[in-house]
Parts: sequence; C-alpha cells; structure tokens
Amino acid sequence: MDRGKLVAVFTGAISILIAIAYLIIVQLLDFRGEMIPAPISQLLPTINHLF
Repeated sequence: MDRGKLVAVFTGAISILIAIAYLIIVQLLDFRGEMIPAPISQLLPTINHLF
C-alpha cells in the first residue's frame, strides 16, 4: 500500500472514531433529561440598587 492510501485510511479511521465519540457524548447528554430553564429573576438584571 503506498503512502497516500495509508494516510487516507488512517485519517478515515480517525474521522470515524471522532464521529462515534461525538454520538456517544450526545447520547449521554441527552440521557440526563429535559433542560430546566433558569428562573426569570436570575435572567433579568435588577435596577433597584441604582435608586
């Protein structure tokens, strides 16, 4: 096998490993359940301290 084919097979294998790792990470994060939004009081800055 010449060098070009060896590099192509090697990079293809790395690409497949990265794709599988990505799918596993996404499944683990999705398994945690539904995201709960932050309370509104923590999202909006209060301006009471200015007065």
